[in-house]
Amino acid sequence: MTERETTLANPALQDIRGKIEKSAKIAGREASDIALIAVSKTRNSDEILPLLMAGHRRFGENRVQEAMEKWPVLKKQYPDVELHMIGQLQSNKAAEAVALFDYIHSVDRSSLIKALAKEMDRQDRHIPCFLQVNIGEESQKGGCDIKAVGQMLAQAKTAGINIAGLMAVPPENANAVPYFALLAKLARDHGLEGLSMGMSGDFEKAIKLGATHIRVGTALFGPRVNQAI
Repeated sequence: MTERETTLANPALQDIRGKIEKSAKIAGREASDIALIAVSKTRNSDEILPLLMAGHRRFGENRVQEAMEKWPVLKKQYPDVELHMIGQLQSNKAAEAVALFDYIHSVDRSSLIKALAKEMDRQDRHIPCFLQVNIGEESQKGGCDIKAVGQMLAQAKTAGINIAGLMAVPPENANAVPYFALLAKLARDHGLEGLSMGMSGDFEKAIKLGATHIRVGTALFGPRVNQAI
């Protein structure tokens, strides 16, 4: 089946794909250049399977332990799944994260860079990462300080970690556009192409401002109490 044929089998996926295509066209971009990450945190296998059966293969998880409980089995059925770690990552979970995930979007501090570099070398598995930026300067959120981006990128390069781009989560209930624009500028200033930004309520704006990876949960799976993405 083609991507269009499989997408048609899932109305929610079809709707999101349509919005991606429309937003990309407005921005003069190709929809194929935008990776849709289905955020499957707190979702069980029965909820995930319809998307897998519809042909979708990119998924995001917030917690290593939760991902380890469900994805090894699902990956045996669908070995071409691309799994993204999008939540805050503890340094002591670096080994499990490197073994299970294909991308890590939440690199945000020196200790984590060191832990990931050590595990990537030990496992001989060097996976692409995004540097998470605390774009709204919020004390309760992960991400490095905006002023520390250059320093963190230099440290990652020295450690041998491939930084594919920048990631950020704008402040809740705020206009996301200025924050997306700032993240895009930071990426350009540092010669990075990847931009992991945009969620269920604002991914269309993110695409118009250059997002290469969008993280969509609620719009694909339906609402969940206290689910932020």
